Amino acid sequence: MVVETITEITHQKTLLFGAQGMLGHALQEVFPHAQCVGHNNVDITDEDAIMKLIIQERPAIVINAAAYTDVDGCEDNREYAFSVNGIGPGYIARACIEIDAMLVHISTDYVFGGTKPEYHEDDHPNPINIYGESKLLGEISVAKNMDNYRIIRTSWLYGRHGKNFVDTILTLSQQMPVVRVVNDQVGKPTYTVDLANKVPEITLCDPGIYHITNDGQCSWYEFASEFIPNATPCLTEEFPRKAKRPAYSVLVNTKTPPLRHWKEAVHEYISNREKELK
Repeated sequence: MVVETITEITHQKTLLFGAQGMLGHALQEVFPHAQCVGHNNVDITDEDAIMKLIIQERPAIVINAAAYTDVDGCEDNREYAFSVNGIGPGYIARACIEIDAMLVHISTDYVFGGTKPEYHEDDHPNPINIYGESKLLGEISVAKNMDNYRIIRTSWLYGRHGKNFVDTILTLSQQMPVVRVVNDQVGKPTYTVDLANKVPEITLCDPGIYHITNDGQCSWYEFASEFIPNATPCLTEEFPRKAKRPAYSVLVNTKTPPLRHWKEAVHEYISNREKELK
């Protein structure tokens, strides 16, 4: 049977890796019938376990939202980063081939180095930190092992069920008279709910790489200033981090209709957050 509608897609048998993560929770809302897999169920770096699970369950769609996303931690744990972010996705891809399943793999803007003001889907990756290198290896591992894949690159994710920039800045804003935020890193904030809702549409598109973010771009300072009154700009060099960050990681989506503007999305997130805290 040829699947042609979003509703049909979300009712297909789906296996969701990384279900307990920030994006994973949002994807569970979109794919309510998905079998959820977390690191407590199956180790993504265990090839035999991955193959056994996917062949046993025989899903039509596999979504890999599992990743080691601690950018600075990746610098200290290089081997682990490459195992989880780089090699594990290849194991999933090979298992998908065995049962003719589609793979949707989540990647990142950090596969780019920030030397250009914006990046299209076909631009050459040039990561400048271990996290970006490991995620690029994941893309390569997927693409070399199968044809029926959708790689979704996204950026600056925030949402419920996980540590994120918005929550951190809101807390700091209440604790400090002034919150210093870097103004020389530019990207596209993305709400996990909006990204998750886009995934079914991407499964109906041709195989390939997709850039999916909320519309519009900003610096971290501009992002923070949208929802707190006491942000002040500073330079990246004033806050040295173990992992180098790209100055520009703006992902340009040339293949699908854009998501709503990031300003609208972040205000909805904060509104919902405040309701939950009451």
